[in-house]
Amino acid sequence: MEEKRHRIGAKIILGITALFFYLPILYIIVFSFNDSRSLTKFSGFSLRWYEKMFSDSAMMQSVVYTIVIAILATIISTVAGTLAAIGLSRSRKALRNVVEQVNNLPIMNPEIVTAIGLLMFFSALGINKGFTTLLLAHIMFCTPYVILSVSPKLRSLDPNLADAALDLGATPLQALTKVIVPQIMPGIVSGALIAFTMSFDDFIISYFVTGNGVNNISILVYTMSKRVIPSINALSTLVIAIITVV
Repeated sequence: MEEKRHRIGAKIILGITALFFYLPILYIIVFSFNDSRSLTKFSGFSLRWYEKMFSDSAMMQSVVYTIVIAILATIISTVAGTLAAIGLSRSRKALRNVVEQVNNLPIMNPEIVTAIGLLMFFSALGINKGFTTLLLAHIMFCTPYVILSVSPKLRSLDPNLADAALDLGATPLQALTKVIVPQIMPGIVSGALIAFTMSFDDFIISYFVTGNGVNNISILVYTMSKRVIPSINALSTLVIAIITVV
């Protein structure tokens, strides 16, 4: 009887926790279809805020910037992170441990620290803030996640696979693309998905390194949140949908 009460209590706590996390998201989705400007009273179903969102050039521009930067950052960081992980797997243990510790710094550091560091770095180099700095910053903080995803798959591989491929006449490039990469593909895919998600919804680092009118969705939502604009619910719902699908 006592054990049954504990199970019921655990389920209640779990339900309250899930409600706490997901109720704000459901609230945004529901009111994105509200017919009026009210953010507290649902007056009827309508797609007017989605129509307004798609007709707003600033919103659409932010969506394009967000998707383009996320795709480019994902591709570049996935290739760089995968090659780095493969190189580390063939390196000496001392070097591998040092690089792995350095790789973990952007993950463990608060984003504000990374953002300020990148801002000072780009300023010291005299690089004008804009699309380039935003893309470089996203590649920088996405790459460690790819390395972190690929490395365990490499550690689980038979270290003799590449040598066997070379002994059978494969070139180093063929051994990499036809033997190593297919074996670690799950790690590469998971790293790419994490990189895309991290890039797509990043705000803090993006806010510090962007400029010249280059805004992603997170920055635009932040600037719009200072005013009561129901289109922000439609834009937020679009972000939620994309991230959920990915």
